[in-house]
Amino acid sequence: MQPQWVPTERDIADARITDFARFVEARTGITAPDYHALWQWSVDDLSGFWHALWDYFQLGEISGEVLASTDMPGARWFPGTRLNYVDQIVRQAHADRPAIVQVREDAEPREVSWAELIDSTAAFARTLRSLGVRPGDRVAGYLPNIPEAVVAFLATASIGAVWSACGQDYSPKAALDRLGQLEPTVLVTADGYRFGGKAHDKRDDIAALRAGLASLRGTIAVSQLGLSVPEAMPWTEAVGNPDNAAALIETEAVEFDHPLWIVFSSGTTGLPKGIVHGHGGVVLEHLKAVALQSDIGPDDTFFWYTSPSWMMWNFQIAGLLAGATIVCYDGSPTYPTPDALWHMAAEVDATVLGTSPGYVLACIKAGAVPRTEHDLSALRTVGITGSSLPPSSALWLGENVGDHIQIASISGGTDVVSAFIGGVRTVPVWPGELSAPYLGVALDAFDTEGHPVRDEVGELVITKPMPSMPVRFWRDEDGKRYHDAYFDMFPGIWRHGDWITVTDHGSVVVHGRSDSTLNRHGIRMGSSDIYQSVERLPEITEALVIGAEQPDGGYWMPLFVVLAPGIELTDELKTRINSTIRTEVSPRHVPDEILLAPGIPHTRTGKKLEVPIKKLFQGADPSRVVERSAVDNPDLLDWYAAVRPHAAN
Repeated sequence: MQPQWVPTERDIADARITDFARFVEARTGITAPDYHALWQWSVDDLSGFWHALWDYFQLGEISGEVLASTDMPGARWFPGTRLNYVDQIVRQAHADRPAIVQVREDAEPREVSWAELIDSTAAFARTLRSLGVRPGDRVAGYLPNIPEAVVAFLATASIGAVWSACGQDYSPKAALDRLGQLEPTVLVTADGYRFGGKAHDKRDDIAALRAGLASLRGTIAVSQLGLSVPEAMPWTEAVGNPDNAAALIETEAVEFDHPLWIVFSSGTTGLPKGIVHGHGGVVLEHLKAVALQSDIGPDDTFFWYTSPSWMMWNFQIAGLLAGATIVCYDGSPTYPTPDALWHMAAEVDATVLGTSPGYVLACIKAGAVPRTEHDLSALRTVGITGSSLPPSSALWLGENVGDHIQIASISGGTDVVSAFIGGVRTVPVWPGELSAPYLGVALDAFDTEGHPVRDEVGELVITKPMPSMPVRFWRDEDGKRYHDAYFDMFPGIWRHGDWITVTDHGSVVVHGRSDSTLNRHGIRMGSSDIYQSVERLPEITEALVIGAEQPDGGYWMPLFVVLAPGIELTDELKTRINSTIRTEVSPRHVPDEILLAPGIPHTRTGKKLEVPIKKLFQGADPSRVVERSAVDNPDLLDWYAAVRPHAAN
């Protein structure tokens, strides 16, 4: 397969990662003629790489070793070195461009200057201190994706307290399942948000959430809808008049692994796991991922469609670490038209836009042609994450957004709040493939015996530690849950739970979750291959395939489809679906039967519930298979549970 995008000599010469390579060569005497040589050095000499990265970004003095222990779990990074995440953002402040652009469904974009961001953060930090917040205390956010959420996070981090948040699309129970574990001192919230042209008043949900948080000393509320939140300090009072504050942020220097934030797993099989990341690990990883891998800097506008519930919200804030302008949007990507996200990207002159394969597919089906309908002349990169991007969608982006656009698919996770694999400004892009492992990521593909494999499907593993791996899980005093999550299959090796293929040209193909892999007659298959072929059909809105081993030794592999309005699941359509799978994937992927479904259930961050539905079909108790509050449409679970008896026939 030929690359669909190849960097020009100018791209390579101007890339920040090229400058870093020259820095490393001068520092170490090694030769790094291309990205793959630089990557190999970065994983062969972990201490040397992360030390070089620290010095390249001028992060300050290092007290002692870089990597005191390489054990996994248990690696010890930069012991004795102190810093604060917020200091690294403040030093990027400049007057040339805004720090944040807020985009809203019902109003013109609003710019937040770097001075306003810093002054608001300083003022809000003083308010938190007045409420008794101290280093190590937790501050919880129940907020839409608005600039005030960024300010609240930065203020929390500046005093050494710990931030954790979820979006207001979460019910009070779902929010409590997460934030309630943390016993937060302060809750930061908003009266509501607008989505799809509708206002969502969240005051009753805020009251229910507060009732479950006995540890609260105060609540601060942003007015988005012009409503009053009872017993809450108004945001305007908490920040005063930031334009006139002219205050410096008083930051608390903390240990490298001092908790910065707590992000949560999807929580589909019990209470969500609280994943703790440290200040130092996040600073290093995000500077690498954003400034080097993504080539984002002070002249860029970084817009990723996300929510505070999802790690990509945390990742987008890292644009500030690189001096870039970031974009906050809390509305629908398809309102008022399916191509609304492209319109917003044009409106803010986004240089890097992040979205999902699902949104790209929706644009394809809507017949959108962004390059002719919107001025995307500033755009140079489209980032993709959430699931695998089909080759056909990648090619559509090239044809309909711009063939000069780099399609930078990334794959990683909440676990490391970053990516393991993704685009690089100096490496070609092949349709349906991720260009290369990130620097410092000792990625490999293992077979079931723990042996590396190439050009065949294997388990995604990380064989050496990364500084942004979790400091710990919340309430996991003995570390057992953390160990069992990643290190149970291959001792001392991080097993991530994805099936990948490492190609002969160094790129990576992600096939989907290994715990939901289809295994028909001993042949392992990725569900994403089926989705890529079926969901391109105009009659199909979405699909879900499950492979369930049966008590009698049989194997049932149904395909559930959600149809476009006005379409019926006729025998002719079933034949065409099967023919498409047989031709574009393989005969082994053809399902046992095709069933019409009212919808596909997802986690709150948009991932299909393949594993819980599989467990249902294998006879598991529906009440224990999945936590309903973690599902976007929990009523769908009842429909799938009713289908279950069919699986045993």
